[in-house]
Amino acid sequence: MANASQSAPKTIFTVSPHAQDQDPETTEARSGGELARPSAPSEGVSERSEQETQPSASAVPDTPASSQSVMDKIGNWAPFLLIRSTHPRQAVLTAIGLSVAAVLAGLTTREVILIAVTVLVGQAVLGWHNDLVDQGVDRRHEREGKPISDGRLESGGVWFALCCGVLLVIPLSVTSGTVAGLFYLGSLVIGMLANVLLRKGLFSWVLWAAAFACYPGYISYAGWAGESAGGPPHWAMVALAAALGVGVHFLTALWGLVADNEDGWTYLPLKAGLKLGAGKLLVVTLVYIAVVVGGMLYVASVVGLRA
Repeated sequence: MANASQSAPKTIFTVSPHAQDQDPETTEARSGGELARPSAPSEGVSERSEQETQPSASAVPDTPASSQSVMDKIGNWAPFLLIRSTHPRQAVLTAIGLSVAAVLAGLTTREVILIAVTVLVGQAVLGWHNDLVDQGVDRRHEREGKPISDGRLESGGVWFALCCGVLLVIPLSVTSGTVAGLFYLGSLVIGMLANVLLRKGLFSWVLWAAAFACYPGYISYAGWAGESAGGPPHWAMVALAAALGVGVHFLTALWGLVADNEDGWTYLPLKAGLKLGAGKLLVVTLVYIAVVVGGMLYVASVVGLRA
């Protein structure tokens, strides 16, 4: 469940470029009516001397071209392109966040590692699904860093990777316990629904809140080898997790506000961006997320994760 664009946030209003190309006529006027021309070589210079002044082809270093060729090959390597389509930054941050929550909840090292791997696979599934759904929009807006829309990845191959990811994330989730696994798989289902439902209107935040509200239950019941541990999460932690989901929705939406506005979307982050501007909305969103995370840490220290 990730937003389409990952470039730097753009302001809602169009800013005209400052740089202007010089006009040949302007250059001619500044030089007195004539463009500067290279002077002919003097007659006294021999043909041999002229050849000696020209650098030989072997003297030109070819390392940058070779390096560029290697980088192009790596950048267009199918596994690398698949990773780029997972929205890797969001995937890694989500995995880190839930892993830290698992550590604070007192889970063992192997249980924390299992949660981290499960979340990474689940986020990859969400990222692939988002880019597959948005490939037409991404192509229309010529968004960078979208291998599916620019033709470097076949959509059929990405669908195959997505199906493999689903077949992998199900047993990974259940390994943490049946109840915990159902909570995490429920969050994935809601996240995939958020990629296709309610995303353009004022209630786009609802599914984000519902998906994040499943995370405390996943951590609270998590165990090992299919055995459920712990108990139900505290209601305050569930409410704060849902509030965090709304904040993350605003944060990810910032990268595509201009394109979404052109497409006529009316979701809440866009409404706020039109009033505040992208810069102010980013600051407000970061402060909001920091307050919610602080509230989660306070609740965890006072009442703990579980009810």
